[in-house]
Amino acid sequence: MFVCRPGCGACCIAISISSPLPGMPDGKKAGERCVHLDDQGFCLIYNSNVFPLVCKNFKPSIEVCGKSRSHALSKLAELEMYTK
Repeated sequence: MFVCRPGCGACCIAISISSPLPGMPDGKKAGERCVHLDDQGFCLIYNSNVFPLVCKNFKPSIEVCGKSRSHALSKLAELEMYTK
């Protein structure tokens, strides 16, 4: 099982979220940093009662996340293009 790299945060930047988030009532655009991502790349609301379902449902994998944060940002941005 692949687990998130501590401090990566690529999924909190690269993907769009159309549903409201705490502090982001209109969701977020692809490439926009989530307001809950701290400077060290950690989600401040991870596993809290306000952690969005869309975020809970994201499953990291080597195919998507690769071996580095830069690869994850690139791959997630590429996948985001195909969902539009």
